[in-house]
Amino acid sequence: MPRMDFLDGTTTGGRAALTDRARALAEGGQRRVLGIAGPPGAGKSTLAERLVATLDGRAVLVPMDGFHLAAAELDRLGRADRKGAPDTFDAAGYAALLRRLRDPDPVHPVYAPAFDRALEEPVAGALAVGPDVPLVITEGNYLLLEDGPWAPVRGLLDEVWFLDLDPEIRVHRLVERHVRYGKPRPYAREWVARSDEANARLVLSGRDRADLIVRQPARER
Repeated sequence: MPRMDFLDGTTTGGRAALTDRARALAEGGQRRVLGIAGPPGAGKSTLAERLVATLDGRAVLVPMDGFHLAAAELDRLGRADRKGAPDTFDAAGYAALLRRLRDPDPVHPVYAPAFDRALEEPVAGALAVGPDVPLVITEGNYLLLEDGPWAPVRGLLDEVWFLDLDPEIRVHRLVERHVRYGKPRPYAREWVARSDEANARLVLSGRDRADLIVRQPARER
């Protein structure tokens, strides 16, 4: 188990320290992969996007969500009513991509899928990681799971940060996100309580496997 550090991401100094830590990974002389984990609504994508913007071309974001199974496949498997659970992703495909990204001497771009929230579908080949990119940042719920096809993922990440956020704030964010993408508010509340929070409890069980615990601000920045 890695030794955990703790950092307060709610302060200006804390946010600067996160940037410095990511920059140090990018300057290590060989491509590194940084994972950002945490329950739904914790601010993973917001932090990852900020780091990529701050590092100015030295990092690329490859989210885990690109490995969502397509809606038609979820229907076929009978899992559409719990989309977002661990078995609604291509975990083995995600691990295979991480292995490609860890090539110590990359020559060609690596293409990765993205998840289109407006379509609620993955889009193949939407993200390119050039051979000269020194840091790949990947974020998602299940980077620290120890079970099944997710088990290899932790070992393919050079460092993992886990984001902590007050659960009430997190749930509010999730409901608002679902409403923003077209779900009626009562349905959004029910989905969060039934599906997202069940997933959140599972994600929290892997918290102790992270290298760094980051306390998140109440407002996304």
